Amino acid sequence: MRTEPLRVCADPNNLPFSNKREEGFENELAELVAKSLGRSEVVYTWYPQRRGFSRNTLNKGRCDLIMGVPAGYEFAQSTMPYYRSTYVFVYREDSGLDIRSIEDPALHELDIGVHVVGDDGSNTPGAEALGRRGLGGNLVGYSIYGDYSQPHPPSRLIEAVAKGEVDIAIAWGPLAGYFASRQDVPLQVVPVSPEIDQGAVPFTFNISMAVRKGNDDLHDQLEDVIRSHRPEIRSVLSRYGVPLLEPTTPQREPGEE
Repeated sequence: MRTEPLRVCADPNNLPFSNKREEGFENELAELVAKSLGRSEVVYTWYPQRRGFSRNTLNKGRCDLIMGVPAGYEFAQSTMPYYRSTYVFVYREDSGLDIRSIEDPALHELDIGVHVVGDDGSNTPGAEALGRRGLGGNLVGYSIYGDYSQPHPPSRLIEAVAKGEVDIAIAWGPLAGYFASRQDVPLQVVPVSPEIDQGAVPFTFNISMAVRKGNDDLHDQLEDVIRSHRPEIRSVLSRYGVPLLEPTTPQREPGEE
């Protein structure tokens, strides 16, 4: 008897996480999950992963699983973390820079690229931390959403570093690691230190899978998959250039609807 598919909601244009051609690491991990659960296939509902994503997909019953959310995600039932990553600095190897800390005074002399979320005052950790240090005038914003008609719009920030439009960028590690390795010039990808800015702005986050609240059976099955396939999961993430840290107890994790 044919088993049911694994129904996943994902962004169709958001490498390295997912795209409609199923080239992202979340696509690959979804296949691993489906196989481990004995599901017949992965069936996607595609929806841009922006504000309201879970409300309009998972919580409307259009899928049963989102592959990547912050641990402790308030709009769904998240699993144990399956990886932890960090925000990173990205700069050209030929720049002469050796920046590893948000406290480095050299940042005051640089144009610093950051992702901006929108016009609602939401800042990414790098933008928030540097703004609190009086570096708002050094920041050059690149929309995390960008021109959605173009492939993987968040990559524009990393491309800006390669082209010399900015001296350095602060970006989410999985995105930065993937696109830095695909530029025409060598780029350095360096974890931001310290991991937490004076207890206010975290730069590292645990990432989990998520199901609808109350879907305990699938939640528990997913946690079994995560426990039993940690080496395979880590191998997939490493191939995509994800900077990996050991998962820890979440501190303050961001959430989107």
